Amino acid sequence: MGIVGWVYVALKPPSPKICGTPNGPQVTSPRVKLNDGRHLAYKEFGVPKEKAQYKIIVSHGYNASKDMHIAVSQEFMEEVKAYMVLYDRAGYGESDPYPSRSVKTEAFDIEELADKLELGSKFYVIGCSLGAYPIWGCLKYIPHRLLGASLVVPFVNYWWPSIPSTLSIQSFWKLPLCFKFTFGIAHYTPWLYYWWTKQKWYRSTGIEVLFTNSDLEILKDVVNCPTNFKEKIRQQGEYECLHRDVLVSFGKWEFDPTELTNPSTENKRSVHMWQGGADRVIPIEFSRFVAQKLPWIHYHEVPNAGHLIVHEGESLKAIIRALTAE
Repeated sequence: MGIVGWVYVALKPPSPKICGTPNGPQVTSPRVKLNDGRHLAYKEFGVPKEKAQYKIIVSHGYNASKDMHIAVSQEFMEEVKAYMVLYDRAGYGESDPYPSRSVKTEAFDIEELADKLELGSKFYVIGCSLGAYPIWGCLKYIPHRLLGASLVVPFVNYWWPSIPSTLSIQSFWKLPLCFKFTFGIAHYTPWLYYWWTKQKWYRSTGIEVLFTNSDLEILKDVVNCPTNFKEKIRQQGEYECLHRDVLVSFGKWEFDPTELTNPSTENKRSVHMWQGGADRVIPIEFSRFVAQKLPWIHYHEVPNAGHLIVHEGESLKAIIRALTAE
């Protein structure tokens, strides 16, 4: 094989192993079929949707799935009369990959999921960490469908145009070196991203290096959760879930989230942002800046909390109560 062939192989991701196909993993979860023929797998929790007062769609984070650890009980969901549906985002778990995935398509996937499940004309959304970018997409492309939204420790794109360069540069350079390379390649040279994830010369480290002691304690519960099914998260191929997630989130966006307008026609603060006061994954200065730029967002800072607050019981209860407050 010549140099051209080697380069082609090094840069080209493998084909996905699509669930339900002869060579792919089995389908074990309920799924809806979207208008373009793709499937989204989902999982329901809480009060039956027919009886629920509040219907919430949850967008999971990076390297997670619809089977993420939910730190509240069925009894709590019945108390607040809430129904929750978690779904595998495109390429994750048992949802079909989508090569044209973008911030916009993620928002429309949420809208179609709501329609296929007959959740009504309006609903609530929660996005966790990297899974918050679909929620930004909802605020941009389908604001008329939202009763409320929660951005929980939302990821930041260091290249959003309105972010002051001093803030962006300072926050970016606080990252471990491997993250700087990863995010920079995803933004500037996405065609190199697959090669970067497979090269052996420079060993990258996981996000766990940024976790606080409280995060690590919560992580034990997440890992030991009997419904975790971690082996299913990447079963269709890492490129279709993890890689595309990073490429979309840190790529070039069609809009700047900090220039969005209040989706509430009654000028209510129906959008919430939650930030851990000790979070080392998401720069707290970034979240504060975004909240200041968008005063219609109700900003919550949880003292001494790290990045995994969505997996901590009392924090998740507070997130749900605030979201559904009249």
